Amino acid sequence: MEDAIARLIHGFRSFRNIYFSGDAELFDQLKHGQNPRILVIACSDSRVDPALLMQSAPGDLFVIRNVANLVPPCEPDTCHHGVSAALEYAVNALEVEHIIVLGHSDCGGIHALMKRTPETPAGEFLERWLDLAEPARRAVLEKLPDADEMTRRHACEEASLVLALENLLTFPWVRRRVEAGKLALHAWYFVIATGHLFGYDREHCEFRTIDPNLSLKTNKRS
Repeated sequence: MEDAIARLIHGFRSFRNIYFSGDAELFDQLKHGQNPRILVIACSDSRVDPALLMQSAPGDLFVIRNVANLVPPCEPDTCHHGVSAALEYAVNALEVEHIIVLGHSDCGGIHALMKRTPETPAGEFLERWLDLAEPARRAVLEKLPDADEMTRRHACEEASLVLALENLLTFPWVRRRVEAGKLALHAWYFVIATGHLFGYDREHCEFRTIDPNLSLKTNKRS
């Protein structure tokens, strides 16, 4: 346990050496406020750190992380909405220009969603949270009734990303900025085993390889 904390402290020392000695100019700017152009909604999975995957510097990304990178629909009630609150701040206060919902392969949240039954719920809090992706699960089971478990799980990981894009548009201030051309929505899928990144192509309704120039190639994800 102490070794794990020691690694963090060592990492923080390196961070200070880089950004407060070697590149102090960056934090001289950031101490006055943040101005990220991109919001990333990512999974809490320890293997999928958006800043690390995209090699982003401090201040580049505004990040929301939760189990299975889910986006709730707009629900203006008296409950506590952490994702919606962060989304509202990013869109209305920071005026980000892009929202990327970043999913990944081998997602534990989606695995729990696909395995759950009334007799074996996913968990005390996780069960209710995963209800957000239930439409994706039902769609996959209907479309792929005879597929193996791994195929259906991957399909659900992708389907939940598309559902997240749909839920984003239920927020009036997101939809207004999208329709005004001031905000673009993206769904990206990272394959941990191969290091490949795929983006959702709305025109063809499928995920396609993202090349180094950030365009979508014609080959499908396999």
